[in-house]
Amino acid sequence: MTEYTRSNHEIDYKIYGEELQFVEVELDPGETAIAESGAMMMMDDDIKMETIFGDGSQQQQAGLFGKLMSAGKRMLVGESLFMTAFTNIGQGKKHISFAAPFTGKIIPMDLQQLGGKIIAQKDAFLCAAKGVSIGIQFQRKLGTGIFGGEGFIMEKIEGDGMAFLHAGGYIVEKNLQPGEILKVDTGCVVAYTPGVDFDIEFVRGIKNWMFGGEGLFFAILRGPGKVWIQSLPISRLAGRIVAYGTYKRKEEGSILGGLGNLLDGDGIR
Repeated sequence: MTEYTRSNHEIDYKIYGEELQFVEVELDPGETAIAESGAMMMMDDDIKMETIFGDGSQQQQAGLFGKLMSAGKRMLVGESLFMTAFTNIGQGKKHISFAAPFTGKIIPMDLQQLGGKIIAQKDAFLCAAKGVSIGIQFQRKLGTGIFGGEGFIMEKIEGDGMAFLHAGGYIVEKNLQPGEILKVDTGCVVAYTPGVDFDIEFVRGIKNWMFGGEGLFFAILRGPGKVWIQSLPISRLAGRIVAYGTYKRKEEGSILGGLGNLLDGDGIR
């Protein structure tokens, strides 16, 4: 895929769909892709599936203790202790597809072109070429860890192969110049390259944070580097679904309540 030699497996891919996407990975004989447990959608014959402890990267080749440490770090970011490796043991090219867990976009990232490392929100990782390492990144600033929307711990994805993230809604990729600042809702930050400084800023004005509905803090992203922003964080979507399911109209059971339901479509099936 590039003129440079990779230490990770080199895989080709194609992304299908719009709002509910899946990525089809093409494996040459002997090539392997790794994915979160349950991400596999379909695969060709002659692809061997193996559950592995951790991510199977070179960083884990340090005996049982090293594997335990790596797997334990993955638990801190909400991932499973185990991952699944899919290896083409046949003669020709084989294909395997991984599906996104909720509506949104799959983001392909060539780590070799991104300096070998990205920092992402927890649970963003979907799949990658074998050799890519999935670890943790601690927020160095106390305020960012407490109020930044992702806590003290984020995912650290390292290597020189392809990795695929998933996030909600529409995804915007921005290239920030040195010193350029982007203010973002704290839950909308998907990933950024290590050169980006991630901080938080208190929303000014008592009316803004009491009645503005945007929370108390902005995420401040300062260049240089690339950032990926999602339009619909899963936490926001889940909150709306819960609120909708538990909300009870005061007029329910009355004639006016029935009329209101008809007008907003609830009474039409």
